[in-house]
Amino acid sequence: MSATRPITSPQAWMPALDGLPAFDAAAHRRVVVVAAHPDDETLGAAGVLRALHRAGAQLALVVATDGEAAYPGLDAPARRELATVRRAELAAAMRAQGLDGVPVTWLGLPDSGLADRADALCTALAPLLAGADAVLAPWPGDPHPDHRAAGLAAIAAAPVTAHAWSYPIWMWAWTEPGDTGIPWDRARAVPLDTAARRARRAAVDCYVSQVGPGPDGSPAVLAAGLLDHVDRAADVVFREPRTASAPVDRFADLYAGGRDPWAADSWYERRKRAVVVASLPRERYASAFEPGCGAGELTVELAGRCDRLLASDPVDAVVERARTATAGRPGVVVQRAALPDGVPLGPLDLAVFSEVLYYLDDDTVAAVLDRTLAALEPGGDVVAVHWRGWPPEAPRDAAATHRMLAERRELEPVMAHVDEEFLLQVLRRR
Repeated sequence: MSATRPITSPQAWMPALDGLPAFDAAAHRRVVVVAAHPDDETLGAAGVLRALHRAGAQLALVVATDGEAAYPGLDAPARRELATVRRAELAAAMRAQGLDGVPVTWLGLPDSGLADRADALCTALAPLLAGADAVLAPWPGDPHPDHRAAGLAAIAAAPVTAHAWSYPIWMWAWTEPGDTGIPWDRARAVPLDTAARRARRAAVDCYVSQVGPGPDGSPAVLAAGLLDHVDRAADVVFREPRTASAPVDRFADLYAGGRDPWAADSWYERRKRAVVVASLPRERYASAFEPGCGAGELTVELAGRCDRLLASDPVDAVVERARTATAGRPGVVVQRAALPDGVPLGPLDLAVFSEVLYYLDDDTVAAVLDRTLAALEPGGDVVAVHWRGWPPEAPRDAAATHRMLAERRELEPVMAHVDEEFLLQVLRRR
C-alpha cells in the first residue's frame, strides 16, 4: 500500500500502551497465526509470536497471499517473480526470529483481492484452524482491506473452542490512539525487551522488496515513517469476541459420558456457591429461577432458601443429573429449556444467573433480561456470578456481562463482590 498519507508518530501511542493488561502467552498451547501477506506476521505480531514460542506454544503460520501486488504497476511475470521473492523473504524473517521450525501454509489467494474471496478464504482456513486453542489473525479494523478480510475470515473459521485474538498492522501508522474504533477494552499488551525489538528489526530487514524501492522504481511500501513503528515498546492484541451464543452442542460434548467439566468439588466452585448463597439478601424466597443449572450443585443449595425453585438447562443428559441431585427436595422442578424461551412467566422474587449470561449473544441477553424483569416482582432480586476469565465460547467476559445488567434502569444495585476469580452482583427490581 502507498505510504502517502500522514503517519502517526510512535510517541503518540505511548500513553495508550501504558497500563494495558498483559497478554498471557502461557495460556495457549496450539496457536495458528494467520497473515494476509508475508511480513504481516512480523510487522504486527513478531513480539507476540516470540512470547508464545518462548512459552512453549506450538505455532503454525498460514499466509493467505504471496504479496505479489505490493507494487501495482508490475506486469504478470514481474508479479510472479515478486511472489517467489516474498516467500523466500518470509523464510529468512522467520529464521531471524528463531522461528524457522514453524510450519508455513501458503494459500496463494490474490493479493489485494481477499475481500472478494472471503468465502474461499474461510473454507481454506477452517481445516487449518481445527484443533487450535487460539487463533491470531489481523485486526478486522485495520486500515488495509486485505487485513480486514483475513481477520474476519479467520474469526469466522475458528473452532468454537479456540480463543480468537487479532493484531493490528497499519493501525500504528494510519490511525490515531483516540480513534473510537480501537477496542482498547479488549486490548492486551506484550511488552518487548531490547532482544525482542532487535529480532523484529532483523526480520523486517529480511523483507528487502518492501523496505527498498520497488522493482518498478516506485517508493518502498514500508516507507521510513512506517518503519519507525517496528521498534515500538509493545505489541498489542485484541480479543475478538464471538458474535453468536455458544452452541448447545458444545455443552453437550462437555457433559458427555458423565463428565464433570466444571470440577464441581473444586475449591473455586465450592467457594463460589457459598458466596452466592451468602449474598442472598432475604432468608426465604417464594419463587426462584436458576437457568443453566448444570448438574444441580448450586440448585441443591438454593433449594434450602426457596419455597419453589425452577431450574433449567438445555442439555438433556445434565438435566437428568440435576433431577437426581434434587430428588426429594420439595418445590424444586428441573426442566430442559434454553434461554430466552425457558424464562417462566412468574411471578418470581429471585433469579440467579450463574456463569450463563456471558455465553449468550447480546440480543439473547437482552431478551432474557426483558422476560426476567417482566416476571420479577418489584423488590425481587437478581444475582449474577461469572468467572473473571473469558471462555472461548463466550461473546464477552464477566465485566462486560455485568455492565449489561447494571445498565438496566429497572434494576438498582444491592451489593457486589469482586475477587481474583469471579464477579458477583446482586440487583433489585425497582
